[in-house]
Amino acid sequence: MTSRGIQSAKTLRWKQHAWKFARWVAAGAVMLWLAAALLLVAARWIDPPTTMLQTQRRVQAWLHGKPYQKRQQFVPLHQISLNLQHAVIAAEDGRFFQHNGFDWHQMQIAVEEDLDGDRTRGASTLTQQLVKNLFFGTNRTIVRKAAEASLVPVAEFVLGKPRILELYLNVVEWGPGIYGAEAASRAYYGVPARSVSREEAARLAAVLPGPLKRKPERMNWYAGIILERMQKMGW
Repeated sequence: MTSRGIQSAKTLRWKQHAWKFARWVAAGAVMLWLAAALLLVAARWIDPPTTMLQTQRRVQAWLHGKPYQKRQQFVPLHQISLNLQHAVIAAEDGRFFQHNGFDWHQMQIAVEEDLDGDRTRGASTLTQQLVKNLFFGTNRTIVRKAAEASLVPVAEFVLGKPRILELYLNVVEWGPGIYGAEAASRAYYGVPARSVSREEAARLAAVLPGPLKRKPERMNWYAGIILERMQKMGW
């Protein structure tokens, strides 16, 4: 065999191996997506024992040699103050009950506010945030965004709005090691989630964009904005 023939054979084998590897990667990605979709189906009835975000925080604490104590207590939606439910929706996803998982109108507003430099809320819906917390943590990659986007319609379809809100309020990060409305209400105000007042709810909701840095008692300005939004929404 000539040197050219040997080189061609090597190239062919390399392409075959690369194609085989790509198929394995694709199959693995499909299997992971199906597993996540099945977990969303299960979450309709079963409260998730942990999330990828919680796992990430635990690993980060271990890597930095810091203590980590998880505080979380699942409670039904009816045991979470309407004040807190309304404040979170007003702060994070004002069109929660109108959209199907993606708020295209808010995305446009967020882009315009970014250009003006006065953005006060993100464009991610509660459903998007829930999927991110459950499966992806704080990872910011195009692949994560694509996977998240593909799972959001599944969450909307199999869970429904009340269960999405219930899960979100029970797993969202509210401070170092603090997850969910019950733990946050007790940690910051010493009361159960069902007893949170209107102003306390606004301050708790104001923490959500930066739970590791923000404290409710420092959220005077943003809590005021949230209270105004709640009033405009009839709450």
